[in-house]
Amino acid sequence: MTITPVAPAVDERLAAWPMPRTCPYSPPDAYADLRGGAPVKVRIRTGEAWLVTRHADVRAVLTDPRFSSDDTLPGFPVRIQLPPAPRVMSFTRMDGAEHGRLRRMAMTEFTARRTRALRPSVELLVDRLVDELARGPRPVDLVEHFSVRLPSLVIARMLGVPEADECDFTELSQAVLSQDATPEQIYAAFVEMTRYLDGLIERKRREPGHDLLSRLATQYVATGLLSHDDLVAMARLFLVAGHETTAHQLSLSVLSLLREPEQTALLLREPARFAPAVEELLRYWSITQDNQVRVAVAEAEIGGARVAPGDGVILAYPSANHDETVFPDGDRLDLSRDASRHIAFGHGPHLCPGASLARMELEVALRALFGRFPGLRVAEVPGAVSFRENTINYGLNALFVTW
Repeated sequence: MTITPVAPAVDERLAAWPMPRTCPYSPPDAYADLRGGAPVKVRIRTGEAWLVTRHADVRAVLTDPRFSSDDTLPGFPVRIQLPPAPRVMSFTRMDGAEHGRLRRMAMTEFTARRTRALRPSVELLVDRLVDELARGPRPVDLVEHFSVRLPSLVIARMLGVPEADECDFTELSQAVLSQDATPEQIYAAFVEMTRYLDGLIERKRREPGHDLLSRLATQYVATGLLSHDDLVAMARLFLVAGHETTAHQLSLSVLSLLREPEQTALLLREPARFAPAVEELLRYWSITQDNQVRVAVAEAEIGGARVAPGDGVILAYPSANHDETVFPDGDRLDLSRDASRHIAFGHGPHLCPGASLARMELEVALRALFGRFPGLRVAEVPGAVSFRENTINYGLNALFVTW
């Protein structure tokens, strides 16, 4: 006998999640009002979940062991349309000791020291891409020819992925994170990415090179501390997270600087300001808009709301990073602001391991791009700025520029 699962009852009076933006340059309008009260429940694809919007409440959840990252638990508010399976998203969907064990293996490759050592090679890649822009036709789509290519090249070099495969991985990553593709299309992209990484890691094990996958394969897989499948999952995470988020943050950052010529001129006069400006750009956009989720494993209180075991919880990073109690006039981009308390990379045990690398890539790219093309501007062509809609990571489909 076949048993058909029964969908959970959902209160149709609840607001639907994700919430719409009325302005592409701002988080959903509803967040400002929601920050004035306790968390509320919203409707999601799989039922209901609590929506947490205040900076203090989001930070509290991120450090509270009563809220789990395990997407195989009942009630977990799944956003990426892949069938939940143990370890499929590596340590990002784990808790406790096993999360810490795998994360420590990965973090050896993303320390501040290693990031500093990578900077000269990233600067060379940026210069190469900027040279290509200078030689090419205008206007040019900066998303396609710069923003997507740079982090793809960087993470491919780190992992030891051949540069010839760069475009394929960009497309596969976008497909895996899509909210518009069918589950079948998403799963097909996931399977293809996994197949490739499986073969690549096997080659690294037999013939190790001077790259991240070779080091993890020889130090951990060969010694039995890490399984082959766990390394495949970790590599898949690096590829998706390592280029998708940085690419779209870079595109949006360029757009912001083009919209703020006076603030940008100050950066060019005092280049040391680029690094803190990157923090404000990260805060302002908070592009990981829809996939920061947890499930309660014990009764808890969040900002006045009583959360029961099995309740899903959504952490609205864009709302938390625009919280006026932490960032006065938070809906305004202010490149001189001290934005160091932002949580664009998360907080606590699940803080993004690639945060240092992403910061460095953004700073190097913005300094080089605006330094080389001081007359950079949005091109006057139809569709010059096209925002991504219904995506887990906010960003741009296109940004046509000239100079």
